[in-house]
Amino acid sequence: MSGGQLGKMLTQVASVFDIQVYVMDQSNEAPAAQICHQFFQGDQTNFDDVYSFGKKVDLLTFEIEHINIEALRKLKKEGLTIYPDPETLHVIKDKGLQKEFYNNHHIPTSNFQLFNSKEEVLKAVQAGVVNYPFVQKLRTDGYDGKGVAVVTEASKLNRLIDAPCVIEDAVDIDKELSVIVARNPSGEIKCFPIVEMEFNEEANLVETLICPANVSKEVEQESIRIAVEVAEAFNLVGLLAVELFLDKKGNILVNESAPRTHNSGHHTIEANITSQYEQQLRAIFDWPLGDTSILSPSVMLNVLGEPGYIGKVKYEGLESILKVPGVKPHIYGKKITKPNRKMGHVTVLGKTIEEAQERAELVKNTLKVKTYESAKN
Repeated sequence: MSGGQLGKMLTQVASVFDIQVYVMDQSNEAPAAQICHQFFQGDQTNFDDVYSFGKKVDLLTFEIEHINIEALRKLKKEGLTIYPDPETLHVIKDKGLQKEFYNNHHIPTSNFQLFNSKEEVLKAVQAGVVNYPFVQKLRTDGYDGKGVAVVTEASKLNRLIDAPCVIEDAVDIDKELSVIVARNPSGEIKCFPIVEMEFNEEANLVETLICPANVSKEVEQESIRIAVEVAEAFNLVGLLAVELFLDKKGNILVNESAPRTHNSGHHTIEANITSQYEQQLRAIFDWPLGDTSILSPSVMLNVLGEPGYIGKVKYEGLESILKVPGVKPHIYGKKITKPNRKMGHVTVLGKTIEEAQERAELVKNTLKVKTYESAKN
């Protein structure tokens, strides 16, 4: 369900196994709509659309959290196989419930409080209940850095969003890490090697991913242990991307989780023996999980729309980066670009991580997403 870039890449791998893929999305120009077996136009937040679509398939999975839960619950009650389970999705799609889940299961995470409005947050700040610096996250409907406000001092309070939210103590971050866990109905579990994420501060989304991460063996092992603990607590079937903070004291905290393929696993298409997309299929069909070993050090770059450009997409520098060894571009097929919209990604391979990073820097400075219009909008 849903036909974005994650759905497109899953569909591409499904074709290798001759799996018939049906997709529902609001837009008939969605990336996966171009290559799936059957496409249905509908709204994944609408009960009737989700329920009707679910009656057409034998197994339902998804690439986005914002789905009508009541429709999924009814479909499950009527016997449809849905992975991950709707109850897992119900918790994860609400960042407040997600944080409470971590606390209830004694999973390390940052301190937090829940509020219903901007006014409540402001009163808590004035009363000294909330202290600077802190991070506000919308409980629902946030994605790709949207719905997040970082407040370091009183002058930044105008960044607050007026909606039900989670207020978290700001973590003194050393590194941001991610572990993707796969689990099938038989209980087999495998993790992909830990990756390091670098964020675009303006867009508040992942700009660069490095694998293997530059962390100690102890940090790697503890991160994987925590990620597996989270997946088992959810009794998850499918994939779970567990995003982590390594703070400057060496503590590892769960930031948040996503019950699906994830931006932090794109590099696995070329850099690992089994990609995250193949692994998701193996998991939900209860097949043996694949080998996640690294074939090559890699850097993944998100290809984002350039600031100031809105309109029909034009890629500049694509031919130039194809001359660079180890460069593997993935263009998602979105027709319209806008600032910081994810339009594709590039995985860059190297014999060493340093070689991959050097090549990635060249790609970053060369490939630009603009528009056919000559003037900026």
